[in-house]
Amino acid sequence: MKFKDLSVKRLFGRLTLGLFLSMCGIIIALFLMTKQTAVLLTGGAMLTFTILGLFILTQEFGKRLLQFTDTLCQTLDYMIAGNEVTQCPKDSETQLDKIDHRLTRLYHIMQENRRLVDEERKELQTLVSDISHQVKTPISNLKMATDTMLEKPMTETERIDFIHGIRSQTDKLDFLFQALVKTSRLETGVIQLDKKRGRIFDTVAQAMSGIVYEAEQKKIAVFVDCSEDFVVSHDSKWTSEAIFNLLDNAVKYTETGGKISVSVVLWEMYVEIKVTDTGKGISESNQAAIFQRFYREEEVHEQQGIGIGLYLAREIVTRQGGYIRVISEPGKGSEFSIMLPLW
Repeated sequence: MKFKDLSVKRLFGRLTLGLFLSMCGIIIALFLMTKQTAVLLTGGAMLTFTILGLFILTQEFGKRLLQFTDTLCQTLDYMIAGNEVTQCPKDSETQLDKIDHRLTRLYHIMQENRRLVDEERKELQTLVSDISHQVKTPISNLKMATDTMLEKPMTETERIDFIHGIRSQTDKLDFLFQALVKTSRLETGVIQLDKKRGRIFDTVAQAMSGIVYEAEQKKIAVFVDCSEDFVVSHDSKWTSEAIFNLLDNAVKYTETGGKISVSVVLWEMYVEIKVTDTGKGISESNQAAIFQRFYREEEVHEQQGIGIGLYLAREIVTRQGGYIRVISEPGKGSEFSIMLPLW
């Protein structure tokens, strides 16, 4: 029988037999040398106690090793099946207990890593599905427009109209890709927000410049209340992007002749940048969902957009230690507040 095939009890049994024979040989040799009966009696007692101690030790060690191997096999079975491992409290801290404890910790770490991988996979699947959905419509429109121009005779006026339509769809695709690039760079840490003390007035003005033309086209009155002396620690470029996204939404969903107001208030710990409009408003049940990537309400699908502006705005503000608050009611407009820490 090979040594590696021996069980623990057989191994200890052979060691005990070897020790027994060795001690017997030593005792006999001493008896022959001394010719004293006391040597046999003392040696016999020592041999008995030694064999008894080895027997008890073998039984106890075998019992503990069996418990450990059962626990180890059970833990490994749970790990293979992906089930939860429950760790029983131990009164002692033997080497076997330490190994069992670390195996359980390793399993929990593996489970957490698996959960994170599953979440990332689901997010990636959702992102791919959302992008596919967003890209599908403009690409279909482009194909239809180009096929019509190639196959159907048309006047110069019709041709120009089709070209404008193609330009509109390519602009939508370009806007989608630009928004995705910005979001991806923020989420992956390629772009790090650089907070510096600067005038919030300049940041608001930069954001306002992007919606002036659209607001004038819809005859929307825009009011701004912001002191030029307010100095706040923030990333001017990206904060301007966040404010612009709020303003862009306000212009889109405010009817012709409506009103948009921007106000900046310094509180003890925060600066509040408030964008208020007289638009269609948002139901309370949708106020959390509007910050999700690519989310758009059913009622606004006729409006241009891809549903990423508010998501991007929240990401920008959150990464600066702030948050966005919304107060809205259908038919009564909306109020978005960007809250940024002063330092």
